[in-house]
Amino acid sequence: MLAVHLDKGKVSVLRVRRPKRLPGFALIRLIYGGICNTDLELQRGYYDFSGTPGHEFVGEVVQSDTTNLIGKRVVGEINIGCGECEFCWFGKGRHCATRSVLGILKYPGAFREFFTLPDKNLLIVPDSITDEQAVFTEPLAAACRVWEKVDIPEGREVAVLGNGKLGRLIARALEARGVKVTSFGRRDYKPKREYDFVVDATGSAEGLTQAIAMARPKGILILKSTIHGLVPVDLAAVIVNELVLVGSRCGTFEDALELLEKKKVRVDDLISDVMPLSQAPKAFKRAAERGVLKVLLKA
Repeated sequence: MLAVHLDKGKVSVLRVRRPKRLPGFALIRLIYGGICNTDLELQRGYYDFSGTPGHEFVGEVVQSDTTNLIGKRVVGEINIGCGECEFCWFGKGRHCATRSVLGILKYPGAFREFFTLPDKNLLIVPDSITDEQAVFTEPLAAACRVWEKVDIPEGREVAVLGNGKLGRLIARALEARGVKVTSFGRRDYKPKREYDFVVDATGSAEGLTQAIAMARPKGILILKSTIHGLVPVDLAAVIVNELVLVGSRCGTFEDALELLEKKKVRVDDLISDVMPLSQAPKAFKRAAERGVLKVLLKA
């Protein structure tokens, strides 16, 4: 089977053996995989990654111990906890100290024709959601995590910095919750202290500095950017203005699927290109171009 491989910044496509399915895991045939900014950061050296990337996917279950999953289209939680630590016991496996993460940390990703995930990580995709829409479930869940972490009252205004893939999903998810959103692209940042809530989804090292400059005293900054390397920032304004910094990562897949099923968040217009898995090097290059949104890999 074909599998995408990242190593020292190079993207290649290898022919490898189909993975073996362990008990409690499902063998999944990839339908679509989405290239996100984290994948591009892995290419640049994030986590010193080498291997198969890919954590945004929709696939079909080929084999599973859970019979009702077989033949179903699924999406899946990307974190795989140890199942034995305190975090895992209390349903917080995303923060398990020894966890692996699909296509990011100690677990080969979904950018291959077949891959595996635990049955318990999988959710069946409702029939009303298309394959192309379903592949957005993971990033949309990450967008929903903003309101899971911070209680933003309905009608309040939020500044979302970054008008790329994730920034647009965050803006649309918040609007679906009745929040007023003002979005800022790279050239639109205004360093005025006008917002009680600011989301940094720029994917850049400068995003946090810009977010700090736009927050009112005692404001809340929600950080969504994963960046390779250190982020230089002057913390004086954070301390003097008593700002709250909130990290935000993965979200609840059920919320994302509900938004997609009820057509409360549109995603089709976020697809810039679709390419076969065999053209992964070209697809990664395309995804890195300025102004390009989601590039899908089709198995």
